[in-house]
Amino acid sequence: MVDISTVSTVIAAVSVVVASIIAVLQLRDFVKTRQTELVMRLYAIFGSNEFQEEWHILMTDLDAKKYSYRDLVEKYGKEAPLAGPFFEGVGVLLHRKLIDIELTDDLFSGFIKRLWEKGKPMIDDARKQLNYPQYGEWFEYLYNQMKKREQKLTKTR
Repeated sequence: MVDISTVSTVIAAVSVVVASIIAVLQLRDFVKTRQTELVMRLYAIFGSNEFQEEWHILMTDLDAKKYSYRDLVEKYGKEAPLAGPFFEGVGVLLHRKLIDIELTDDLFSGFIKRLWEKGKPMIDDARKQLNYPQYGEWFEYLYNQMKKREQKLTKTR
């Protein structure tokens, strides 16, 4: 026969385990929600009129000509288009696992790939001109992660 203290000890232990599982599930859900909120805030910046106007001008320029870093500085001065620094920041967030690759890819992949592929010669030139090999490194990281995900998705289809 089981005494009451044994039953209460087992119930207490089971309660602690169940509470721990619930806490872990809630924390995981909270982290996912925060990541989604962050990506959506980035998407709101990306979708702003100011960003989209600059994006259009930059893409039109890059479609028309291959820019060197010097060309870009001469054309835009210190007011360089926002797209490069924006995607550089997204790359840092992705690297630090503060945002989700899947949602980031779903929202931005086409834009990331297009700008990186068009702007890579300019970024390579900037790395040389400035003697700064890390110039654009997180944008490049972001691009590479998008390409890896694209290849992975292609294999599973």
